[in-house]
Amino acid sequence: MHATNERLKMSLYAALMAGITAILAQLTIPLPLVPITGQTLAIGLCATILGRKYGTMAVALYIAMGAVGLPVFSEAKGGFSVLVGPTGGYIIGFIITAYITGLILEKTSFTLTPAVIANIIGMIITLVFGAVQLKFAAGLTWDQALSGGVYPFIIVGIIKAVLASVLGITIRRRLLAAKLLPKQETKAA
Repeated sequence: MHATNERLKMSLYAALMAGITAILAQLTIPLPLVPITGQTLAIGLCATILGRKYGTMAVALYIAMGAVGLPVFSEAKGGFSVLVGPTGGYIIGFIITAYITGLILEKTSFTLTPAVIANIIGMIITLVFGAVQLKFAAGLTWDQALSGGVYPFIIVGIIKAVLASVLGITIRRRLLAAKLLPKQETKAA
C-alpha cells in the first residue's frame, strides 16, 4: 500500500509540474524565428525536483495537454500542428532533456554542481532537437537554423540552466525535509 501511495503522490507532483510548465511557457520574449520562453526553465525544474521518471512524466503530460489542443505552449498555443511546426522540435526534445537531466542527477547526486551540468546538457539536447526540426520544417539552411534557433539561446539557456538548478535543488531539499518526497528517489540530498 505504501508504494502505491508514493507512486500516486509522485504522479500528482508530475501533474502539478506539468501545470507549472504551462504557466511558465507563457513568459515569452518574442524573437523572429523562435521566442525565448519559460518552458525550458520549467523542464529543468521538473527533472531537478522530480528526477528522471516523474520529471519525464511531467513533461510528457505537458506535451500531451498541448498536443490535444490545450493552449499550454508558448504564446497560449496548442494543438498537434505546433509539434510538427518549426518550433516543435524544442518541445519534443523536452522529453529527452528531462530524462537525461534526471538520469544524470540520479547517477551523481541532487546537488548544485551536478544539477548545473545536467541542466546545461539538457539545454544542449533541447537546442539540438529544436534546430533540426526548425531547419526542415521551415526549409532553412543549417546556418539559418543555427543562427535563428540556437545561437541566440545559448547565454539565456545557461542562465536558465543555473536558475533551474538552484531553484530545483532548493525546492527538492525542502520537499525532502518536509517528507513530501520519498527518500528512495534520490542518492544524495
